[in-house]
Formats: sequence, structure tokens, C-alpha cells
Amino acid sequence: MYSKTWKIIYSGIFSGLIALLTGCQPAEESTTESAEARSVVLVHNARIYTGDPGFTLIESGAMAMSEDGEIVALGDSEPMLRMFSEAEQVDLKGKTVLPGLIDSHGHLSGLALSFTRANLVGTKSKIEVMSRLNDFAADLSEGEWLLGRGWDQNDWVEQEFPSRQDLDAQFPDRPVWLRRIDGHAAWGNSVALAQADQDLSGDWQPQGGFIHRDESGQPTGVFVDGAIALVESAVPVISRETFSAALDQAVQTLIGLGITGVHDPGIDRAMVELYQDKIREGKFPLRVYAMADGIKETLDWLCENGPFNDPSGQLVMRSVKLYGDGALGSRGAALLEDYSDDPGNRGLLFASQAQVENNMRRIMACGLQVGIHAIGDAGDRQALDAYQKVIAEFPDNPGRHRIEHAQVLDPRDIPRFARLGVIAAMQATHATSDMYWAVDRLGDVRTRGSYAWRSLLDNGASLAFGSDFPVEQVDPMLGIYAAVTRQDLKGWPEGGWYPEQRLSREEAIRAFTLGAAYAGFAETTTGSLELGKRADFIVLDRDVMTVPAEQIPLIRVEQTWLDGKPVYIRE
Repeated sequence: MYSKTWKIIYSGIFSGLIALLTGCQPAEESTTESAEARSVVLVHNARIYTGDPGFTLIESGAMAMSEDGEIVALGDSEPMLRMFSEAEQVDLKGKTVLPGLIDSHGHLSGLALSFTRANLVGTKSKIEVMSRLNDFAADLSEGEWLLGRGWDQNDWVEQEFPSRQDLDAQFPDRPVWLRRIDGHAAWGNSVALAQADQDLSGDWQPQGGFIHRDESGQPTGVFVDGAIALVESAVPVISRETFSAALDQAVQTLIGLGITGVHDPGIDRAMVELYQDKIREGKFPLRVYAMADGIKETLDWLCENGPFNDPSGQLVMRSVKLYGDGALGSRGAALLEDYSDDPGNRGLLFASQAQVENNMRRIMACGLQVGIHAIGDAGDRQALDAYQKVIAEFPDNPGRHRIEHAQVLDPRDIPRFARLGVIAAMQATHATSDMYWAVDRLGDVRTRGSYAWRSLLDNGASLAFGSDFPVEQVDPMLGIYAAVTRQDLKGWPEGGWYPEQRLSREEAIRAFTLGAAYAGFAETTTGSLELGKRADFIVLDRDVMTVPAEQIPLIRVEQTWLDGKPVYIRE
């Protein structure tokens, strides 16, 4: 638990300030020492949860930060105010302070793109989808692609995949291409499908993908995983100017919700360079841990040059994302046994066991971290089997390899995470989004090994939490709430969905702070408020540790600080 008593600790870099604390005045106070004191920023009168291993609470706390954003002292407000009397002082008026939250799996570029497309999240029927598409299309030029994302047939009364004819009726002349909410399926009309560079009819299927077809072998309009690229390749590339503006909006969204860092999976070198440009322009108040997009050119670049670290400390790339299987909602997650609601279907493995192992070897040989997307129990087992074999071949690799999502696990595989040192990079809101239909997909027995945060933690695994935005909402308070209650925002189901997998608030917050920092090799600089670390923190309008659980989603971020400077202040 956390302590309610605290004494001042300080780095000792300001020699004159120690004398202020003890009441002993130095014989001569140098101009340099006085200037150093004035360059410190002191936030005080706050309930500071340091997020350290003991999850310490400083009841009426203060924190001093140097000009370069390092934490130089922590303690009770009264003596700290005397100690740093010449510092710039910021009264937080009793508000709660947490370390800056880190989303360990969020698609920053995907969020930016979502702001340029029709938002279909939350639609409850095809009729509502068409209404939103017509509103969005009103501002498009003739023949311009109508792009969107967010539809989910599981939320419709008729939970069947839609067809191209549904879209043809409304949009007979312009191409329409709509990504499912999880990004693992897409729905297009006939005009869009006609722009594919090959015949989509017949009985063939692409590797790691699936084209839904009718009885005559014609595509219905829904493409899953590896089949998406057959049409997606024809979608025009967004202009740099439009994307740049959308990226600014995405970054502001994150910091406004208390996210000071994000692990951005599956991006290329061009995106890294755009982030660099933004950092140099002072328009990127965020830390990004970038994960390269598989066995492609960006990996070649990393292997040739080594892990990338921007001088600002805000951008690192030393990880590579692979894909093992699809998603549960579109029945692409690879299962050990058939889907309960689709006999004969076990989902999609994107590569053979040998291919996965060889891809891991390629990455580990370059001294890089592997992060592999695996959702179904067969996908997770394939990943764990590959790790078990390949990790041992590279004893000098720094490790901390990851499984992204790890949603459906055979109970026998849960202890393997800790044994292999594999991090479970999970998203709590996936459970509360999927719980309405997951039992239909999996049956009760398999569902008990799904979204198994408590079982993983109790078996010694490292947890790193995120949201997978824009698949889920960005707000990390929703993730903390889901982890603590396993309920939706209406409090359903009573007592929580498979409540034995719930976490404490401290455990959930740690997965969004130190746990995520550890997954990005940054636990010595971020993830908690301790001496010598970066002063990344957030100020909340209420105490996340003490409010009734149902109020956690209502918590708002008042301020976000990065490197000891405010980058967001709520109006």
C-alpha cells in the first residue's frame, strides 16, 4: 500500500538550498546559486502519488523541478516552500498528482487518420452508418473516396457482416471503403472493389486473410486481415499537410487526457521523421516509443544504424511489431478449437511457426525488442513457442519481448509469460467492449482464460496497459475503471464480468505507468515521480485512489506536465 508520511529528499545539486532547509546561512551566497534556485519550479499543496514501487502518497506534497525538467526534490509542502523560497511556485490547491500516464499500445498515426475520415464508432445499425456517411460525403468532391472507420456488426440488431450492396444503394458512383473498429476487417462497395489490381472472385484466399464471398464466388464486400490490402492499396495517400494537422489534433487529444507517452506500434521511418520534425518545431509535447512495421525497410534501417534515440528524449525506436493472427470481433483471432458460434472456423494464423521464428531471429539479431500481435489462444501459443525457442539463441539481446493484446489464453500458457520474461501488453477496455459477445465466440470455459490480468500478474508476468486507440477510446481513466470493475459505464454486469480477474487501483495505475515504462526500457527516467527522473505528471480534479469506482470514468485532467513544463491546462 502507500505511505502517508514523507520527509524531504533532494538531489543535492543546489548547495545553497540545503542551508535554507537547515536554517544555516552560507558565508557567501554566490550569484550562480541564487540563479539556480530561481530556475527551479516548485509545485506544492498537492496529493502526490509518486507511483514508486511502494506507491507512496505525499499528503500535502511538493515537487521541485530543475530547468531541464529533472525532479530534484520531493517532500511536504511547508518545508519545501522554505527550501525553495526563490523558485517559481505553483499552488495546485490540494489536487491529486499522478505520474504521467503511458499508453503501451496506441496508434498515434491511426488516431490522426481517424480525424480525416467518417467516424462510425457507436453506430447501432446499418441505417445509422449510412446517415453518418451521407453527412460526411456532403463535403467531398465528386468521385472522391469516402473513407471511414468504426463500424462493428456486433453492436447491430442483426449481427451479420454487411455487404457491398448495402453501400451501392447509397453510393453507386464513388468508392467507399470502411475499416471495422478493430482495423482487422474492411467493408467496401462495388466501385471500390473494382479498383483492386486483381480479380477478387473465385475460391482462392490470400495468406493470413479472408475474402467473404457469396455462393457464386463473388466478393460480398467484407475483407478480413491479409485480404484488406487487396483494395486498400488503391486508396489515395493522404497529403502531408492534411495529416500533419490531424497529427497535431491527435497529440492534443492525448495530453488533454493525461497521456505523456505512447508506444506507437507498426510505423515506418517516414513517420519517425515526421515526429522528429514536429519535435524540432516545438509542436510535439509527447514521448513516443515507436515500434517498426515488421520485416520491412525500417527494420533494415534499424539493423544498419542501431536503435534510434532522438536527442530530445521524446522519441525512441528500438522495437519491431509483428502480426500473429487477427481479431476476435471479426473471427480472425486464431483459436486452438473452433469458434463456438462458427463451427469449422479457427481464425487466421498469419505465418507458419518457422516463419514466425525466423522473423524473431531477424529482429533479435539486431539487438531489438520483438512485439507480436496475438489475440487468440492459438496465436498466443504460437508466439510463446517461438519465444521459447528463439530467445535462448540470443543471450545478449536486451529482451523484454512482448505479446500485444494476449486476450485469449489457454490457462497452461499463462505461467509461460513470467518464465520467458515476455511482457503482456494488454488493453483493459477490450474486455468491457467484447464482454457482450465474447462468450458466444468462445464459450464459458475459454472465456475464463481471457483478458486474464489477475492470473498473469499472480503468475509473475509484467503487465503494460494501453488502449489500442483508435480501436478503443483514448481516455486511460476508462482503462483503469475497466481493470478495477470489469463493468461497463452503466455498472453491468453486477459484480463484474469474470470478477476474479479484476485488479486493484494501484495495480491498474502501475500498468499505465511503471509497467508501461518498463516495456519501453524507460523505467529509470519515467513512469514514477522519483529523484533524477523526468518531471512528467498530471493533475486530476479528484483522487483516483479514493473516489467511488463508478466515478473513475468521470475524472478529468486539469493539467499535464512534460519535462517540468505545463503542456496542457484545462480551460
